Amino acid sequence: MSRLQRRLLYSVPLLVGLAGVTRYVRPAPQLLAFAVAAVALAGLAWTVSFATEQIGLGFGPGVTGVLQSTVGNLPEFFVVLFALQAHERTVAQTALIGSILVNALLVLGLVLVTGAARERARVMRFHAGLPNDTATLMLIASLTIVLIALVAGAGGAAGRHVEAISIVGAVALLVVYSIWMRQYLASDRTRAVADPGEAASVERPRLALRAAVVLLAGAGVGSAFVSDWFVHALAPTIHQLSLTQSFAGIVIIAIAGNAVENASGIYLAYRGKHDLAISVVKNSVAQLAAFLYPLMVLVSLATASRLSFQLPDVWAAALVGTAVLIWQITGDGEATPFEGAALIAVYVVLATVSAFQA
Repeated sequence: MSRLQRRLLYSVPLLVGLAGVTRYVRPAPQLLAFAVAAVALAGLAWTVSFATEQIGLGFGPGVTGVLQSTVGNLPEFFVVLFALQAHERTVAQTALIGSILVNALLVLGLVLVTGAARERARVMRFHAGLPNDTATLMLIASLTIVLIALVAGAGGAAGRHVEAISIVGAVALLVVYSIWMRQYLASDRTRAVADPGEAASVERPRLALRAAVVLLAGAGVGSAFVSDWFVHALAPTIHQLSLTQSFAGIVIIAIAGNAVENASGIYLAYRGKHDLAISVVKNSVAQLAAFLYPLMVLVSLATASRLSFQLPDVWAAALVGTAVLIWQITGDGEATPFEGAALIAVYVVLATVSAFQA
Protein backbone atom coordinates (compact mmCIF):
# COMPACT_ATOMS: atom_id res chain seq x y z
CA MET A 1 0.00 0.00 0.00
CA SER A 2 1.39 3.43 -0.93
CA ARG A 3 1.97 6.16 1.64
CA LEU A 4 -0.81 8.30 0.10
CA GLN A 5 -3.33 5.45 0.30
CA ARG A 6 -2.39 4.80 3.92
CA ARG A 7 -2.86 8.46 4.80
CA LEU A 8 -6.22 8.54 3.06
CA LEU A 9 -7.41 5.47 4.96
CA TYR A 10 -6.35 7.02 8.27
CA SER A 11 -8.00 10.36 7.49
CA VAL A 12 -11.44 8.98 6.55
CA PRO A 13 -12.45 7.92 10.14
CA LEU A 14 -11.42 11.38 11.34
CA LEU A 15 -13.63 12.99 8.68
CA VAL A 16 -16.56 10.74 9.62
CA GLY A 17 -16.10 11.61 13.30
CA LEU A 18 -15.96 15.32 12.46
CA ALA A 19 -19.12 14.98 10.36
CA GLY A 20 -20.86 13.35 13.33
CA VAL A 21 -19.77 16.18 15.62
CA THR A 22 -21.07 18.86 13.23
CA ARG A 23 -24.35 16.94 12.91
CA TYR A 24 -25.15 16.47 16.59
CA VAL A 25 -23.25 19.20 18.46
CA ARG A 26 -25.30 22.41 18.71
CA PRO A 27 -25.08 25.05 17.48
CA ALA A 28 -23.26 23.83 14.34
CA PRO A 29 -23.72 25.87 11.12
CA GLN A 30 -25.61 23.80 8.57
CA LEU A 31 -23.25 24.93 5.81
CA LEU A 32 -20.26 23.62 7.78
CA ALA A 33 -22.07 20.35 8.54
CA PHE A 34 -22.91 19.93 4.87
CA ALA A 35 -19.36 20.63 3.69
CA VAL A 36 -17.79 18.23 6.19
CA ALA A 37 -20.35 15.52 5.37
CA ALA A 38 -19.67 15.97 1.63
CA VAL A 39 -15.92 15.54 2.12
CA ALA A 40 -16.48 12.55 4.41
CA LEU A 41 -18.84 11.02 1.84
CA ALA A 42 -16.20 11.42 -0.86
CA GLY A 43 -13.62 9.77 1.38
CA LEU A 44 -15.96 6.87 2.14
CA ALA A 45 -16.70 6.46 -1.59
CA TRP A 46 -12.96 6.10 -2.22
CA THR A 47 -12.59 3.69 0.72
CA VAL A 48 -15.42 1.46 -0.53
CA SER A 49 -13.91 1.47 -4.01
CA PHE A 50 -10.42 0.64 -2.67
CA ALA A 51 -11.69 -2.17 -0.42
CA THR A 52 -13.76 -3.81 -3.16
CA GLU A 53 -10.82 -3.57 -5.53
CA GLN A 54 -8.59 -5.38 -3.03
CA ILE A 55 -11.21 -8.11 -2.52
CA GLY A 56 -11.75 -8.48 -6.26
CA LEU A 57 -8.05 -8.75 -7.08
CA GLY A 58 -8.05 -12.08 -5.33
CA PHE A 59 -10.59 -13.42 -7.83
CA GLY A 60 -9.59 -11.86 -11.16
CA PRO A 61 -10.02 -8.66 -13.21
CA GLY A 62 -13.60 -9.37 -14.28
CA VAL A 63 -14.85 -9.86 -10.73
CA THR A 64 -12.81 -6.83 -9.66
CA GLY A 65 -14.60 -4.60 -12.15
CA VAL A 66 -18.02 -5.94 -11.17
CA LEU A 67 -17.39 -5.53 -7.44
CA GLN A 68 -15.90 -2.09 -7.82
CA SER A 69 -18.77 -0.79 -9.97
CA THR A 70 -21.54 -2.39 -7.90
CA VAL A 71 -20.42 -2.14 -4.27
CA GLY A 72 -18.60 1.11 -5.04
CA ASN A 73 -21.96 2.85 -5.42
CA LEU A 74 -23.02 2.24 -1.79
CA PRO A 75 -22.73 5.97 -0.90
CA GLU A 76 -25.00 6.95 -3.84
CA PHE A 77 -27.47 4.24 -2.82
CA PHE A 78 -27.74 5.58 0.72
CA VAL A 79 -27.91 9.24 -0.37
CA VAL A 80 -30.79 8.50 -2.76
CA LEU A 81 -32.51 6.29 -0.17
CA PHE A 82 -32.40 8.96 2.55
CA ALA A 83 -33.40 11.68 0.07
CA LEU A 84 -36.50 9.69 -0.87
CA GLN A 85 -37.27 9.10 2.80
CA ALA A 86 -37.02 12.87 3.36
CA HIS A 87 -39.44 13.53 0.45
CA GLU A 88 -36.58 15.04 -1.63
CA ARG A 89 -37.59 13.30 -4.85
CA THR A 90 -35.96 15.85 -7.19
CA VAL A 91 -32.67 15.55 -5.32
CA ALA A 92 -32.85 11.75 -5.50
CA GLN A 93 -33.55 11.71 -9.25
CA THR A 94 -30.94 14.31 -10.17
CA ALA A 95 -28.37 12.59 -7.92
CA LEU A 96 -28.76 9.42 -9.99
CA ILE A 97 -28.72 11.30 -13.30
CA GLY A 98 -25.83 13.42 -12.10
CA SER A 99 -23.82 10.33 -11.15
CA ILE A 100 -24.25 8.99 -14.68
CA LEU A 101 -23.30 12.33 -16.27
CA VAL A 102 -20.29 12.90 -14.00
CA ASN A 103 -18.83 9.50 -14.86
CA ALA A 104 -19.75 9.47 -18.57
CA LEU A 105 -18.76 13.07 -19.30
CA LEU A 106 -16.50 14.65 -16.67
CA VAL A 107 -14.49 11.65 -15.39
CA LEU A 108 -14.33 9.87 -18.77
CA GLY A 109 -13.34 13.14 -20.42
CA LEU A 110 -10.48 13.61 -17.94
CA VAL A 111 -9.41 9.99 -18.52
CA LEU A 112 -9.31 10.50 -22.29
CA VAL A 113 -7.43 13.80 -22.04
CA THR A 114 -4.90 12.32 -19.61
CA GLY A 115 -4.41 9.08 -21.55
CA ALA A 116 -4.13 10.71 -24.96
CA ALA A 117 -1.87 13.57 -23.85
CA ARG A 118 0.83 11.19 -22.61
CA GLU A 119 1.04 9.35 -25.94
CA ARG A 120 3.45 10.60 -28.58
CA ALA A 121 0.77 10.51 -31.28
CA ARG A 122 -1.78 12.10 -28.88
CA VAL A 123 -4.11 9.13 -29.39
CA MET A 124 -5.35 6.88 -26.56
CA ARG A 125 -6.13 3.34 -27.77
CA PHE A 126 -8.21 0.68 -25.98
CA HIS A 127 -10.53 -2.26 -26.67
CA ALA A 128 -13.88 -1.01 -27.96
CA GLY A 129 -16.07 -3.84 -26.63
CA LEU A 130 -16.84 -2.44 -23.16
CA PRO A 131 -17.47 1.16 -24.36
CA ASN A 132 -19.90 -0.12 -26.99
CA ASP A 133 -21.72 -2.27 -24.42
CA THR A 134 -21.93 0.70 -22.05
CA ALA A 135 -23.37 2.92 -24.78
CA THR A 136 -25.96 0.23 -25.57
CA LEU A 137 -27.02 -0.04 -21.91
CA MET A 138 -27.25 3.74 -21.62
CA LEU A 139 -29.31 3.99 -24.81
CA ILE A 140 -31.72 1.33 -23.54
CA ALA A 141 -32.12 3.15 -20.20
CA SER A 142 -32.44 6.52 -21.95
CA LEU A 143 -35.08 5.21 -24.35
CA THR A 144 -37.07 3.89 -21.39
CA ILE A 145 -36.91 7.30 -19.72
CA VAL A 146 -37.84 9.19 -22.90
CA LEU A 147 -40.80 6.90 -23.59
CA ILE A 148 -42.15 7.42 -20.07
CA ALA A 149 -41.60 11.20 -20.35
CA LEU A 150 -43.59 11.24 -23.59
CA VAL A 151 -46.34 9.12 -22.05
CA ALA A 152 -46.58 11.42 -19.02
CA GLY A 153 -46.63 14.54 -21.20
CA ALA A 154 -49.30 13.19 -23.54
CA GLY A 155 -51.87 13.18 -20.75
CA GLY A 156 -53.67 10.05 -21.95
CA ALA A 157 -54.73 6.99 -20.00
CA ALA A 158 -51.17 5.63 -19.93
CA GLY A 159 -49.96 8.88 -18.34
CA ARG A 160 -51.89 8.04 -15.19
CA HIS A 161 -49.86 4.84 -14.74
CA VAL A 162 -46.30 6.20 -14.89
CA GLU A 163 -45.31 4.41 -11.67
CA ALA A 164 -46.55 1.04 -12.93
CA ILE A 165 -44.77 1.52 -16.27
CA SER A 166 -41.60 2.53 -14.40
CA ILE A 167 -41.72 -0.66 -12.34
CA VAL A 168 -42.02 -2.78 -15.49
CA GLY A 169 -39.20 -0.79 -17.09
CA ALA A 170 -37.01 -1.24 -14.01
CA VAL A 171 -37.49 -5.01 -14.01
CA ALA A 172 -36.76 -5.17 -17.74
CA LEU A 173 -33.56 -3.14 -17.37
CA LEU A 174 -32.36 -5.30 -14.48
CA VAL A 175 -32.92 -8.44 -16.57
CA VAL A 176 -30.95 -6.95 -19.48
CA TYR A 177 -28.18 -5.86 -17.13
CA SER A 178 -27.90 -9.33 -15.56
CA ILE A 179 -27.65 -10.92 -19.03
CA TRP A 180 -24.94 -8.45 -20.02
CA MET A 181 -23.08 -9.00 -16.73
CA ARG A 182 -23.06 -12.77 -17.23
CA GLN A 183 -21.75 -12.29 -20.78
CA TYR A 184 -19.11 -9.82 -19.59
CA LEU A 185 -17.77 -12.15 -16.91
CA ALA A 186 -17.74 -15.09 -19.33
CA SER A 187 -15.80 -13.11 -21.94
CA ASP A 188 -13.36 -12.00 -19.23
CA ARG A 189 -12.68 -15.63 -18.28
CA THR A 190 -12.21 -16.46 -21.97
CA ARG A 191 -9.63 -13.68 -22.35
CA ALA A 192 -7.78 -14.92 -19.25
CA VAL A 193 -7.53 -18.44 -20.69
CA ALA A 194 -6.48 -17.15 -24.11
CA ASP A 195 -3.82 -14.84 -22.66
CA PRO A 196 -2.39 -16.32 -19.45
CA GLY A 197 0.42 -13.78 -19.54
CA GLU A 198 -2.06 -10.96 -19.13
CA ALA A 199 -3.72 -12.72 -16.20
CA ALA A 200 -0.35 -13.25 -14.57
CA SER A 201 0.40 -9.52 -14.83
CA VAL A 202 -2.71 -8.52 -12.91
CA GLU A 203 -1.97 -6.40 -9.85
CA ARG A 204 -1.84 -8.32 -6.59
CA PRO A 205 -3.87 -7.33 -3.52
CA ARG A 206 -2.18 -4.94 -1.11
CA LEU A 207 -4.48 -5.94 1.76
CA ALA A 208 -5.29 -9.35 3.19
CA LEU A 209 -8.79 -10.57 2.35
CA ARG A 210 -10.00 -10.36 5.96
CA ALA A 211 -8.67 -6.81 6.35
CA ALA A 212 -10.32 -5.75 3.08
CA VAL A 213 -13.68 -7.22 4.15
CA VAL A 214 -13.50 -5.44 7.53
CA LEU A 215 -12.58 -2.20 5.77
CA LEU A 216 -15.49 -2.58 3.33
CA ALA A 217 -17.97 -3.32 6.13
CA GLY A 218 -16.80 -0.31 8.12
CA ALA A 219 -16.97 1.97 5.10
CA GLY A 220 -20.44 0.66 4.24
CA VAL A 221 -21.75 1.39 7.75
CA GLY A 222 -20.07 4.79 7.69
CA SER A 223 -21.66 5.57 4.32
CA ALA A 224 -25.11 4.92 5.77
CA PHE A 225 -24.61 7.34 8.68
CA VAL A 226 -22.83 10.07 6.69
CA SER A 227 -25.43 9.92 3.90
CA ASP A 228 -28.13 10.57 6.49
CA TRP A 229 -26.21 13.57 7.91
CA PHE A 230 -25.48 14.81 4.36
CA VAL A 231 -29.16 14.77 3.34
CA HIS A 232 -30.18 16.35 6.68
CA ALA A 233 -27.94 19.36 5.99
CA LEU A 234 -28.78 19.51 2.29
CA ALA A 235 -32.06 21.46 2.36
CA PRO A 236 -30.76 24.27 4.66
CA THR A 237 -27.61 24.53 2.54
CA ILE A 238 -29.59 24.76 -0.70
CA HIS A 239 -31.67 27.56 0.85
CA GLN A 240 -28.70 29.39 2.35
CA LEU A 241 -26.65 29.35 -0.88
CA SER A 242 -29.69 29.90 -3.12
CA LEU A 243 -28.96 26.71 -5.05
CA THR A 244 -31.45 24.66 -7.03
CA GLN A 245 -32.21 21.06 -6.13
CA SER A 246 -31.11 20.08 -9.63
CA PHE A 247 -27.68 21.67 -9.11
CA ALA A 248 -27.32 19.87 -5.78
CA GLY A 249 -28.00 16.52 -7.45
CA ILE A 250 -26.28 16.99 -10.81
CA VAL A 251 -23.12 18.62 -9.43
CA ILE A 252 -22.59 18.48 -5.66
CA ILE A 253 -23.88 15.00 -4.77
CA ALA A 254 -22.69 13.45 -8.03
CA ILE A 255 -19.13 14.75 -7.68
CA ALA A 256 -18.92 13.91 -3.97
CA GLY A 257 -20.01 10.33 -4.59
CA ASN A 258 -18.27 9.63 -7.90
CA ALA A 259 -15.36 11.86 -8.86
CA VAL A 260 -13.11 10.78 -5.98
CA GLU A 261 -14.18 7.16 -6.35
CA ASN A 262 -13.25 7.09 -10.04
CA ALA A 263 -10.14 9.27 -9.82
CA SER A 264 -8.23 5.99 -10.05
CA GLY A 265 -9.27 5.85 -13.70
CA ILE A 266 -7.42 9.10 -14.35
CA TYR A 267 -4.33 7.77 -12.57
CA LEU A 268 -4.46 4.52 -14.58
CA ALA A 269 -4.73 6.51 -17.81
CA TYR A 270 -1.67 8.54 -16.78
CA ARG A 271 0.25 5.29 -16.22
CA GLY A 272 -0.69 4.08 -19.70
CA LYS A 273 -3.13 1.35 -18.55
CA HIS A 274 -5.77 2.48 -21.00
CA ASP A 275 -8.02 -0.59 -21.03
CA LEU A 276 -8.17 -0.72 -17.24
CA ALA A 277 -8.81 3.04 -16.99
CA ILE A 278 -11.71 2.84 -19.46
CA SER A 279 -13.02 -0.26 -17.67
CA VAL A 280 -13.16 1.44 -14.26
CA VAL A 281 -15.20 4.39 -15.54
CA LYS A 282 -17.42 2.67 -18.10
CA ASN A 283 -18.35 -0.18 -15.73
CA SER A 284 -19.58 2.46 -13.30
CA VAL A 285 -21.62 4.20 -16.02
CA ALA A 286 -23.29 0.94 -17.07
CA GLN A 287 -24.02 -0.02 -13.47
CA LEU A 288 -25.57 3.35 -12.63
CA ALA A 289 -27.77 3.55 -15.71
CA ALA A 290 -28.96 -0.04 -15.98
CA PHE A 291 -28.71 -1.32 -12.40
CA LEU A 292 -28.72 1.31 -9.63
CA TYR A 293 -31.40 3.58 -11.11
CA PRO A 294 -33.90 0.77 -11.83
CA LEU A 295 -33.04 -0.84 -8.48
CA MET A 296 -33.88 2.42 -6.69
CA VAL A 297 -37.21 2.58 -8.55
CA LEU A 298 -38.11 -0.75 -6.94
CA VAL A 299 -36.61 0.09 -3.54
CA SER A 300 -38.59 3.35 -3.47
CA LEU A 301 -41.79 1.31 -3.19
CA ALA A 302 -40.88 0.96 0.49
CA THR A 303 -39.88 4.63 1.08
CA ALA A 304 -41.81 7.80 1.89
CA SER A 305 -41.79 8.98 -1.75
CA ARG A 306 -41.79 7.01 -5.00
CA LEU A 307 -39.12 7.19 -7.68
CA SER A 308 -39.98 6.75 -11.34
CA PHE A 309 -38.36 7.19 -14.74
CA GLN A 310 -40.38 10.36 -15.34
CA LEU A 311 -37.79 13.13 -15.69
CA PRO A 312 -37.81 16.70 -17.01
CA ASP A 313 -37.18 16.78 -20.76
CA VAL A 314 -33.76 18.39 -20.34
CA TRP A 315 -32.36 15.47 -18.34
CA ALA A 316 -33.96 12.84 -20.57
CA ALA A 317 -32.36 14.56 -23.58
CA ALA A 318 -29.04 14.81 -21.70
CA LEU A 319 -28.99 11.04 -21.11
CA VAL A 320 -29.74 10.23 -24.75
CA GLY A 321 -27.15 12.73 -25.96
CA THR A 322 -24.53 11.37 -23.55
CA ALA A 323 -25.13 7.80 -24.70
CA VAL A 324 -24.70 8.85 -28.34
CA LEU A 325 -21.58 10.87 -27.51
CA ILE A 326 -19.75 8.08 -25.68
CA TRP A 327 -20.65 5.65 -28.48
CA GLN A 328 -19.32 8.10 -31.09
CA ILE A 329 -16.14 8.96 -29.20
CA THR A 330 -15.11 5.59 -27.74
CA GLY A 331 -16.76 3.15 -30.15
CA ASP A 332 -13.72 3.02 -32.44
CA GLY A 333 -11.32 2.10 -29.63
CA GLU A 334 -9.33 5.33 -29.68
CA ALA A 335 -9.66 8.90 -28.49
CA THR A 336 -7.80 12.22 -28.66
CA PRO A 337 -7.50 15.11 -26.18
CA PHE A 338 -10.05 17.04 -28.27
CA GLU A 339 -12.68 14.34 -27.72
CA GLY A 340 -12.04 14.21 -23.99
CA ALA A 341 -12.27 18.01 -23.79
CA ALA A 342 -15.57 17.86 -25.68
CA LEU A 343 -17.07 15.53 -23.04
CA ILE A 344 -15.91 17.82 -20.22
CA ALA A 345 -17.38 20.86 -22.02
CA VAL A 346 -20.78 19.18 -22.32
CA TYR A 347 -20.78 18.43 -18.59
CA VAL A 348 -19.91 22.07 -17.80
CA VAL A 349 -22.88 23.21 -19.92
CA LEU A 350 -25.23 20.73 -18.20
CA ALA A 351 -23.96 21.81 -14.76
CA THR A 352 -24.69 25.42 -15.71
CA VAL A 353 -28.19 24.46 -16.85
CA SER A 354 -28.78 22.70 -13.53
CA ALA A 355 -27.93 25.91 -11.67
CA PHE A 356 -31.06 27.49 -13.16
CA GLN A 357 -33.25 24.37 -13.48
CA ALA A 358 -35.78 24.15 -10.68
